[in-house]
Amino acid sequence: MPASTLRRFMALSAIGAALASPAWAQAQPPADPTAPTAATLSPADIDRIWRQSVAKFDGERTRVLQRVDSGIATGPFSADWTSLQAYKTPAWYADAKFGIFVHWGVFSLPAFGNEWYSRDMYQQGSKPYEHHIATFGKQSTFGYKDLIARFKAERFDPQGWAKLFAQAGAKYVVPVAEHHDGFAMYRSKLSDWTAATMGPKRDVLGELATAIRAEGMRFGTSSHRAEHNWFFDGGRHIASDVNDPRYAALYGPAQLRVLHGKDDGDLPHDWTPVSQAWLDDWLARTAELVDAYHPDLMYFDWWIGHASMRVNTMPRFAAYYYNQGAKRGEPTVIDFKLNAFPQGAGTYDVERGQMIGIQPQTWQTDTSISNASWGYIDGDTYKPATQLLHQLIDVVSKNGNLLLNIGPRGDGSIPDEARDILLEMGAWLKVNGEAIYGSRPWTRFGEGPTEVVGGTFQDRNAKPYTPEDFRFTTKGAVLYAIGLGWPQAQADGRSEVLIRSLAPSALSAPVQRVTLLADGSAIPFTQDAAGLHLRLPKDPVGRHAYVFKIEAR
Repeated sequence: MPASTLRRFMALSAIGAALASPAWAQAQPPADPTAPTAATLSPADIDRIWRQSVAKFDGERTRVLQRVDSGIATGPFSADWTSLQAYKTPAWYADAKFGIFVHWGVFSLPAFGNEWYSRDMYQQGSKPYEHHIATFGKQSTFGYKDLIARFKAERFDPQGWAKLFAQAGAKYVVPVAEHHDGFAMYRSKLSDWTAATMGPKRDVLGELATAIRAEGMRFGTSSHRAEHNWFFDGGRHIASDVNDPRYAALYGPAQLRVLHGKDDGDLPHDWTPVSQAWLDDWLARTAELVDAYHPDLMYFDWWIGHASMRVNTMPRFAAYYYNQGAKRGEPTVIDFKLNAFPQGAGTYDVERGQMIGIQPQTWQTDTSISNASWGYIDGDTYKPATQLLHQLIDVVSKNGNLLLNIGPRGDGSIPDEARDILLEMGAWLKVNGEAIYGSRPWTRFGEGPTEVVGGTFQDRNAKPYTPEDFRFTTKGAVLYAIGLGWPQAQADGRSEVLIRSLAPSALSAPVQRVTLLADGSAIPFTQDAAGLHLRLPKDPVGRHAYVFKIEAR
């Protein structure tokens, strides 16, 4: 058959086949990539799609994990909890007392709801879900990924931030490296979804590390990536871009949560699927932070305590991180929550809460300067400086540190309310800091009628302190009694206060001198079996809290 005849025959055959096909087969549109997948994909399917989306980084991930194993093999700590319980709190951290936490990222841009906007905008029926549709459009056409292009950080000033934090009296600063949204605020060889390549196109974390250290503060960072395994699962229940495999490298597996417990913190009853591939990726990305930025402190959110991470992944990271610090001669800190670590293997952190009494090991509470959100939102309210200083004083008296969070706006500017509060705290610490920095607890943390409620998420239950409330710290042979109020004046125009804990029987020697740090004045006193009686001026000297430096013979 001639070639021309053959071509004509094939063309006619194709036309005939097309005419013979059902009409729906000819007109069938491509599948909608944003269609809900919660009921159609298994955990294995979800994991496979995610693994394909990050396959280009397989080689680099393998190299990082090999480096982790080598670092574990050659250091003092091994990847088991028994070995890790030999950890000792670094002196720099026990001395620091006060740090600044920074929640800033793409989630700051909508300025709505809270720092979980990236999750809640996909939770059908929630206020952020409705707000997102009204403001930006449906989640199938304008997803979280589309906010990145608007995240320009045009007023981000790392040197200005660091200077403010130093003026506030902070000794360490902990910017969020990656929140639950999966968008890295640093330069990475394991992800394309980073602030260095999109949005600001700046290595935000790297610039902050340089600026913070230039101001003489310690640099830490936080990773909230563990929760990213399931954080966007709401998008699988609705038409959204979370279902589109093209964006799986940002949205992560988005495994469906399987909760059989009372709340998010009930990890023993959290059966959310977690693959080994995800755990390996988490370990590599977290180790990458250590290798690139050498943070003095690593803060983690609660989900590192999930059973899938506690067996192998978390001990491997902790051993690697501690060993890297030991190799550099710079002891490091891991902050953990709830029961993620066994006692002694890291530093226990109480979110938005406090402890009842003096703790044998240095601990930390983290809380936010704002009331509703860790990240910036419009209309948020702020805690007064007095409340925050009182919390700092109470925490320090119990052998703890305070990590105080601020949330810059999406453009990188720090709200005036937060700035003013930080400067007010810094002014007090500049005068009274000797009772805080480098101090240690006394035999008792304090006295008075007001006590905090112990545990997490209790800061809103805090009661105001009275002039009868004192907290104690020590430094060498000096005892500091910090009054959390100023007593009312008596008829003779002066005020008197009794510190019952400071009777002669409680001290190794009689009191010789009492000095008010606010102005350096000598305070008249008497000491008897009832305690230490101080005669004070009518009006308060200073603000917020009043430090009496007590020296014995």
